[in-house]
Amino acid sequence: MAVFGFGFYAHVKWFTEVKPVKEALDAVMSPVFMGTALAVAVLLAVLTQLLPTIMRIPALQRMDRQVERLRPWSFYILQYGTAAALAWSLAEGSMFAPELPVPDYEVQIFLWAAIVLLLIPYHLAMKSAGVILIGLYAYDIAQTSLFHMLDYGFYLAIAGALLLYRTSWEKWAFPLLYLGTGLSLCWVAVEKWIFPAMSLDIVEHHHVPTFGFPAGTFIVLCAFIEFVVGYLLVVGILNRLLSIVLTVIFILTTMLFGYVEIVGHFMIHIVLILFIVEGVSFYKPPVDMHRTRIDRMVFVALNFLFVLAAYLLIYYKFA
Repeated sequence: MAVFGFGFYAHVKWFTEVKPVKEALDAVMSPVFMGTALAVAVLLAVLTQLLPTIMRIPALQRMDRQVERLRPWSFYILQYGTAAALAWSLAEGSMFAPELPVPDYEVQIFLWAAIVLLLIPYHLAMKSAGVILIGLYAYDIAQTSLFHMLDYGFYLAIAGALLLYRTSWEKWAFPLLYLGTGLSLCWVAVEKWIFPAMSLDIVEHHHVPTFGFPAGTFIVLCAFIEFVVGYLLVVGILNRLLSIVLTVIFILTTMLFGYVEIVGHFMIHIVLILFIVEGVSFYKPPVDMHRTRIDRMVFVALNFLFVLAAYLLIYYKFA
């Protein structure tokens, strides 16, 4: 299989047997899509100014301090959360995601080894598990394709964070999670725009509530929620308050499809919880390169539109 061959269609593939048909680019960039993109860009620009003011509210400051106390437990949340996600996925007959079947017995041994190592409260065990995760990820690339496994790039970020634990590079562990998970979420979101027929079939046959929106519009909006969460993780304006709000929204949207969706996104939920605990950590977000309010607003808005366009065109080219 070619490196960029799209052998599987993750996430929406979990719930539909509809043959994937690429939408025409003109149809993808519909008035609803363009209008939502511009509205989100403006909203994100305004957020850069509102968030500091909102966080001066005493109740929110107390909440922020309370959550801050959990930061010493961050690596334990990552360690045991990853073990739980892998074990749950394996119990459901898959590895990493519902559409990736349980591998051969020999590979299962390595998967179980990673789970057991993650349960050992010792940094060398965590690092060993990280190495195994990278190997398993490479195995799945060989079985499917690189293009497909980009949907689960956050597992590489998790492995990297585990390897950096208790090293001189440890401070880069959670920024790596920000970057890997954010890019992965953005990538997955684009699928819903490029192959809308699959999502429409899910909405119709699973009786997914659209909250008054036409089904096509609802799918576009859901994809934007996923894309925006990913973008905010990368650009670095996702503070604890916004993390909580978006995490709740993300969990509610992923739970619309029931048990399989919960299992498939369990690791994402663990990572989002970590972002709530960590805040921005030491990570110096790209937006901090700009000093004035106008510069920040323009950067966030235009950068969002640029990243959106880049993802859309790259995905459309290789899908």
